[in-house]
Amino acid sequence: MSGQRLKEFQKITGYTFQNENLLKNALTHSSFANEKHWQYNANNERLEFLGDAVLELVSSEFIFRRNPKMVEGKMTKMRASLVCEMSLADAARQIRLGEYLYLGKGEYRTGGDKRDSILSDAFEAVIGAIYLDGGFEPAGTFIRTFVLSDIEKKQLFHDSKTILQEMIQEKDHENTCITYPVVSERGPDHDKQFEVRCEINGISYAKGTGHTKKAAEQKAAYETILLLRNGEYNVPEKH
Repeated sequence: MSGQRLKEFQKITGYTFQNENLLKNALTHSSFANEKHWQYNANNERLEFLGDAVLELVSSEFIFRRNPKMVEGKMTKMRASLVCEMSLADAARQIRLGEYLYLGKGEYRTGGDKRDSILSDAFEAVIGAIYLDGGFEPAGTFIRTFVLSDIEKKQLFHDSKTILQEMIQEKDHENTCITYPVVSERGPDHDKQFEVRCEINGISYAKGTGHTKKAAEQKAAYETILLLRNGEYNVPEKH
């Protein structure tokens, strides 16, 4: 990646690195490093580990200060919703992170630059890189800007199936049946990609994809919630 591209990415994030090598490291997926026969520490996994810890501390403090009467269990649940894979992948897309990743050819051909797991891991690596480069304050600013915003949306990401069920029950559809049949299953065992659809009383709504059936179901439920909230579909009665 050219220096110009790195500068472009930094403008999007709002943070300028003193040491751009840290940013390159954060954007280097293991598939790329393996193709180049680079040492392990050339990929972004160590930075991901560090960024995850910084993210947990910043998000914990944010929730603690914003919710002085919230009990520990609810704070834990809220934090999980804000830093789940779907939430971080969404934040990564805000900064077009997938366009700037160093990916191996095979990973790129199979859509790795759009995959939630790769995007969320790289996002955490960027947090780790910012922390090492500038300290806790800029890392915290980055997290608050791109992660700790639009909290309602991120809570939907985390537990869409439960929220969809509650939405249906609120509309007096106690007997409504929500199912998530698998549409397709692709990829090797170590990198499965599931596609499911959300069906309500046998009527198809939205689809979702993920590396696990659970993740795919959550996405399908999330997209279905958006359809229902936008008034694009009504819930059919069960006969």
